[in-house]
Amino acid sequence: MSDSSKVGVILGSGLGWFADTLENRVEKPYSDIPGWPVSTATGHAGKLVTGRLGDTDVIVAAGRAHLYEGYTAHQVAYPIREMMWRGMRTLVVTNASGGINTSYKPGDLVLIADHINLMGVNPLTGPNDESFGPRFPDMSEAYSVEYREIAKQAGSAMGLTLKEGVYAGLAGPSYETPAEIRYLRTIGADLVGMSTVPEVIAANHMGIKVLGISCVTNMAAGILPQKLTHSEVMETGERVKDTLAALLRAVIPQLK
Repeated sequence: MSDSSKVGVILGSGLGWFADTLENRVEKPYSDIPGWPVSTATGHAGKLVTGRLGDTDVIVAAGRAHLYEGYTAHQVAYPIREMMWRGMRTLVVTNASGGINTSYKPGDLVLIADHINLMGVNPLTGPNDESFGPRFPDMSEAYSVEYREIAKQAGSAMGLTLKEGVYAGLAGPSYETPAEIRYLRTIGADLVGMSTVPEVIAANHMGIKVLGISCVTNMAAGILPQKLTHSEVMETGERVKDTLAALLRAVIPQLK
């Protein structure tokens, strides 16, 4: 295991460009890392990047794997294990999501306060490796309250008001139906997406604190009278990239 302490970052759809802003960066394609699932989804660069953000060592997964690509929950969570072995002690996860909460609008950045696992799987299923963590890990603070406060203060200094929300993780790849969105709203979800949950469960299992930032790239099905497309996700991610980059640059050095 590496002796250095790094902040890990996982970048979602259309957000991989952040890795290219690191200083002294070293890139390795996922295909060159044994056991690492290769990203096949559009907008996922598929490379592990180490570098520095000011005085902070950072390890960035530019793109992730998803259940809908045919991977198991264990495979989707594997990068968290690998990043820990490479020195990660803190994790920032980002994703593109559909907005269920009608106070959101496309382009908003929302801090994930909690999640609902509706993927039907858990990356900890099977024999437990005690070297990683306990058989039954606590998930009562899956997303660090301390880190969310740091992010809110950083956002405020930028003139950005960051809301919080509950993220519902579904397997995909089809977008949700309007009836499913009404159901998700009823059970308390503000955001919906097809990632993040397995990675965050694995991180909590290993005692790694997490900050989650969701980019609302579109309003969920049935909220607006329009069809959902992946191109909209990519276009919105491109539009907010400077704001997200500034937020990450302000927050990451403060995460301990």
